[in-house]
Amino acid sequence: MSEPDRIIRLSTVLFRTGLSRSTVYRKIAEGTFPAQIKISINGAGWKESDINRWVADPVCWHARGGRKNSD
Repeated sequence: MSEPDRIIRLSTVLFRTGLSRSTVYRKIAEGTFPAQIKISINGAGWKESDINRWVADPVCWHARGGRKNSD
């Protein structure tokens, strides 16, 4: 049985990716980084699995389906 996908907050995303806050939001706007999901009225987080996939291959990651099509 696999573990449930955790929601991680911005500070953890910044630490794991090595990116700055402004770079994360710029990349989200460009579609080259996973978008955050709303977890409360004033809070948001990222699915840990999305961040792990981005860290594994940041160049090929794309918002649609998580990866760019290499064809």
